[in-house]
Amino acid sequence: MTVDVHQHLWTSAFVEALRARDTPPYLDGWTLILDGEPPYEVDPADHERRDTTGLELALVSLSSPLGIEFLPPEECWPLLDAYHDGALALGEPYGAWAATCHSEPDPDRLAKDLDRGFAGLQIPATAAPDDELLEVLTGRDLPLFVHPGPAGPAIGTPPFPRHAHAPATPPWWPALVPYVQQMHASWHYFHAVVRPRHPRLRVCFALLAGLAPLHSERLIARGGGGRGLVDPDFFVETSSYGPRAIDAIVRELGIDVVVNGSDAPYARAPEPGLGAAADHAIKVVNPRRLISGKETRT
Repeated sequence: MTVDVHQHLWTSAFVEALRARDTPPYLDGWTLILDGEPPYEVDPADHERRDTTGLELALVSLSSPLGIEFLPPEECWPLLDAYHDGALALGEPYGAWAATCHSEPDPDRLAKDLDRGFAGLQIPATAAPDDELLEVLTGRDLPLFVHPGPAGPAIGTPPFPRHAHAPATPPWWPALVPYVQQMHASWHYFHAVVRPRHPRLRVCFALLAGLAPLHSERLIARGGGGRGLVDPDFFVETSSYGPRAIDAIVRELGIDVVVNGSDAPYARAPEPGLGAAADHAIKVVNPRRLISGKETRT
């Protein structure tokens, strides 16, 4: 039985909340309308109950690239409430990350949401980590999950000129460029700024933190200090990478901070390809420690 710390599943409550809007982000039927992006046709089958065979726990999270957390509170909270209610109603083996409003942070409301049974808090990588929100987490010994936020407008200037009736960039662009850049920046910001203020915080960075840990040599060359000790409470999640990237991260950080994530329905959990012991660590032992803060080898 394994743990997947990164899935998305839009419940009917969340879908209806998006359809009730007429400004981005919203759904027109199953067409997703976002600021600065072409309409996206959502496949309803992606958000039906999926096969969870072999999963001890699958943590679902808000689709932060939609930009919901940055809406004004009066627009943000109805969507978040719908997400929270739907996620909590999924039942086993599902759990969920809570989400919160970043345009006007409300630590008390976050505390009440977390106390409903969420695994921890997810924030967009584009959000400034709010100290009061993080203190709510550490006060409950719950982890933080950092996920890519809105991709922003597509590039339409050289060397990527915009042509009439054609998108400025290919459809894979957000996943390969803005999302990776966001996670890369978040990894370094948390090390430099957030960790000194919140020494007990456990954090998991999606998509191997955009491979930021592999830039330690450049960090040293540019005056960022030596590698030092690996922070045992800064985890990285594996979605959309495979054996080569995972192996490189393990060589840099060790095996104990790498956790399994799929980003379903958009991707499948990768096979690390590092042997049975590493498999067990990435898919069972490490995710359990991220979530509970407790060491276990079973």
